[in-house]
Amino acid sequence: MFLLQPPRVVELETFSRLPDRFRERQHSDWSRANRGGHATDSFLEGPVFDSQGRLYVADIPFGRIFRISASGDEWTLVAEYDGEPNGMKFLDERTLLVTDYKNGLMKVDVGSGAVTPFLQRRNSERFRGVNDLIFDSVGNLFFTDQGQTGLHDPTGRVYRLRPDGRLDLLLDNVPSPNGVALSPDEKVLYVAVTRGNCVWRVPLLVDGSVAKVSQFFTSYGPSGPDGLAVDASGRLLVANPGLGYVWVLNGRAEPEVVLRGPVGASITNLAFGGADRKTVFVTDSSHGTVLMASLESSGLVLHGGK
Repeated sequence: MFLLQPPRVVELETFSRLPDRFRERQHSDWSRANRGGHATDSFLEGPVFDSQGRLYVADIPFGRIFRISASGDEWTLVAEYDGEPNGMKFLDERTLLVTDYKNGLMKVDVGSGAVTPFLQRRNSERFRGVNDLIFDSVGNLFFTDQGQTGLHDPTGRVYRLRPDGRLDLLLDNVPSPNGVALSPDEKVLYVAVTRGNCVWRVPLLVDGSVAKVSQFFTSYGPSGPDGLAVDASGRLLVANPGLGYVWVLNGRAEPEVVLRGPVGASITNLAFGGADRKTVFVTDSSHGTVLMASLESSGLVLHGGK
């Protein structure tokens, strides 16, 4: 008889903290809608590393993008604009592609801080509120359009933008689609379904369609899965803000490791970094900090646009 072993628990440690000079508790349209009306000084998301080992994070309510030095000692304000940036990936060495809840897909020049549109509408219609994104190895961009969807309104969308500009609607029935990640062979797209408290497994078929979408993992608690990542062995890492955890799941969706944040942590998203890319860096949005932990497998190499 096979007995599932309890997961190994690893405590997340502090890598860096948003400096006080960037903190001022304020109300915003975003905080009124998403933080129960409470004032906030930040909400960190979208961690991604550049080729020099510097970490970029977004601050949703105040339209800010920060760069953190490889040592974690220095924060630089890269851009501040009228938007609500969330997920981020590099298009090239100088350009971030950002899922902006307010404006759609935006480009950010990390040298000048200039912010310009990339894809703001589909057939003249605004997106509901884009959230996260991932590129595959041939330049297809997968991104989620979450808005305020949930179990009461399961109409969140998942899109694929092809290199030739064609935009495919893959799913339109998701109760709060959030983070996205690809399997190592790029035949499966994982989608975090926050209000359904689960992760969906989306087979990507040869003809470009999807079929037999299933529920891969089920969590619990007040707020479900958010950011996702995959390591080189194919394990899926799931940021779970309502629990303050990162689940590390094997191919059977069994938790092998739990990365645990401090009391009150809201673990929103994650990225692999460090010299060997075996260190996981996660955003704790409730405290305005970036936490970290080491794992035995490196993260999959992230791709950019073509």
